[in-house]
Amino acid sequence: MDVRIGVQHTMKEIEVELPADADRDAIVAQVEAALADADQVLRLTDKNGRDVAVPAAKIAYVEVSRKDSERRIGFGA
Repeated sequence: MDVRIGVQHTMKEIEVELPADADRDAIVAQVEAALADADQVLRLTDKNGRDVAVPAAKIAYVEVSRKDSERRIGFGA
């Protein structure tokens, strides 16, 4: 499962690839809790064990992929 985080005032987004067994509902709840208070920090751990922390006040958007989504490669749909 992938999570993309858009950060204010920058063109790049942060992409975090979570472990395959990550609970989507728990991730969405964690994002919502962080966004509820601008003083919070959204913390995620990627599939390699690295921690990513983004201040909630700087988050422009968060995109959480579905569990069953496949990664598409190339130009075909």
